Amino acid sequence: MALDPESQRLIDLMLAANRPAWNTLSPADARAQYLALRPGAQGPRPAGVTVIDRTISGPAGTLPVRLYRPASAAADTALPALVFAHGGGWVFGNLDSHDVLCAQLALEAGIAVFAVDYRLAPEARFPGAFDDVVAGLQWVAANGASLAIDPSRLAIGGDSAGGNLAAAVALWARDHGGPKLRLQLLVYPVTDAVARADSYRRYKDGYGLNAVTMEWFFDHYTPDKSARGDWRVSPLRAKSLAGLPPALVVTAGYDPLRDEGRAYAFRLQQEGTLADLVEFGGMLHGFLSSPMFLHGARRGTSLCAAALREALVLRGK
Repeated sequence: MALDPESQRLIDLMLAANRPAWNTLSPADARAQYLALRPGAQGPRPAGVTVIDRTISGPAGTLPVRLYRPASAAADTALPALVFAHGGGWVFGNLDSHDVLCAQLALEAGIAVFAVDYRLAPEARFPGAFDDVVAGLQWVAANGASLAIDPSRLAIGGDSAGGNLAAAVALWARDHGGPKLRLQLLVYPVTDAVARADSYRRYKDGYGLNAVTMEWFFDHYTPDKSARGDWRVSPLRAKSLAGLPPALVVTAGYDPLRDEGRAYAFRLQQEGTLADLVEFGGMLHGFLSSPMFLHGARRGTSLCAAALREALVLRGK
C-alpha cells in the first residue's frame, strides 16, 4: 500500500524541523523534546471528559495515575475500565503525552480510562515499567469501586512500548489468577526484543521511528541483552499464548515494528485466542498520537474505542 499523503506531509515537516535524532540526545533532553511536540500533534483535550489525577502505591513508592470518565456518566455509576500504558520506548512519555488519546477513548467508548505513569528507563530499567503496570492493574481490581470502576469489566492496553507492557501484563494476569481481562488493546506493540523482522530492514530509516532509535530504547530499558528474551520484554517468545483475553492488534504499514505486531496477532490466533489484526497500511509508527495531522489517527482511535465498547459495555456484565 502507498504511503498516505498525510503521512508523507508529516515526514516532510519532521525533516524541515531538523531536530536532533532521539539517539543523539540524553534521556532527559529526549523527554523534553518529545513533550514539546505533543500539543501540536494531539491538539486539545476533547470536551465532555472528567479527569482526576492522583497517586497509588507502587513497587517503588507512589505511582502517578490519571482517571478519565465521560462527563455524561454520573459520578457514582460504576463504569468498565481500560488500564492504559503509554508509549515512548520505555524512555519518554507520560500522562500528558497521551492525554488526548486516553480522553478520546473514554469519551467514545463510554468507559473509564486509568492511565499509569510508570517509571522510565534508564533510571528504572526492566522490569520497573512492567512492575508498575502490574501494580496499576492490581490496584484497579482491588480498589476500583472507590473510583466508580467496575472491576469485573477490565481491559489492558497501550501503544508501542505501552503495547508491549499491556501484552506482558495480560500474560501475567493469566498466570497469576487474574484479574480477568475482557480485552487487550495492543497498538503497534513491541513484541520481540531479540529478533529484527523484515520490517526493521524495510523501514530502517526515513519513516519517523527508525531502527537506530529502537536500539537506543532497548539499550536503556534492557541493557542486559540476555534479559531481552524474557516474556515480560518479548511476549512473542512466551511459551504459550493460549488462554489470553481477546485482542485487538493495530499495526502501521510503514513501521519497523509492523511485522512483530502481525506475528503476535497470528500466534494468538493459532493458539486459540480471539485476535483481530487491523493494519493502517499508509500510516507511520505512533500515528494514533497525531490526530491534528493524520486522519488515520482519528479513524484508528474510533476503531479502538469501538472495540473497547463492544468488549466492556455492550457484552454486559
